[in-house]
Amino acid sequence: MSPSPGIISGVNRTERLYAIAEELRAAGPSGRTGAWLARRLEVSPRTIKRDVDALLQAGVPLWAQAGPGGGYVLDAAASLPPLNVTAAEAAAIAVALAALPALPFAADGRSALSKVLAAMPPAERERAGAVAARLWLRTPEPAPRPAVARALDEALRRQVVLALRLADRDGRVTERAVEPVALAATGGHWHLLAWCRLRAAPRWFRTDRILAAHPTTEPSPEHDPATLFGTPPPDARPVRLR
Repeated sequence: MSPSPGIISGVNRTERLYAIAEELRAAGPSGRTGAWLARRLEVSPRTIKRDVDALLQAGVPLWAQAGPGGGYVLDAAASLPPLNVTAAEAAAIAVALAALPALPFAADGRSALSKVLAAMPPAERERAGAVAARLWLRTPEPAPRPAVARALDEALRRQVVLALRLADRDGRVTERAVEPVALAATGGHWHLLAWCRLRAAPRWFRTDRILAAHPTTEPSPEHDPATLFGTPPPDARPVRLR
């Protein structure tokens, strides 16, 4: 089966523009090269150049830095941005706290998350809760994330169909399109819970066996994880923001 058309990768452009500005703000007067930003954000140097041009047109105080390799610098006099935490960022904080409950300063981390949630617009806070609820944890230690983790996260966040190339336990490779439902950490592994269009059934995919993953532009139908996969066992739980 051929994967669905319209493959995309990485974060959306609005988030990428914000990320570029924040990377340059953190770098200070030394700035960052276009190649460094491209590697960091997993896009091409040409995309970074277009994004920098868009930031300049929007009035962000940037300039090109002369010297070997060149680069970009954000004006140190630029004011600090308002707190702008996305739903995925809030969910990521909640996952870290849930995965490592004994982490030093964990209580302070939970307090910080509460403050972040309070500062978020209600609609974005609701989206953050929906993203977090699709992340299930059952393993006491954080399972290692696979190379395709970013693509899986993005597809789940954007709720779009995923094109996968994966190997089964015997090494046979197949390609298929799936509708992502949740991510689950159990038995020392991360799993993608999804509706498999090839099998026309819900499936658990061990993420370390996914050789390639590409979010597509096709919206994925909404699926209730409990309906497809049942209620999590007592020692497993979805991530909650509060």
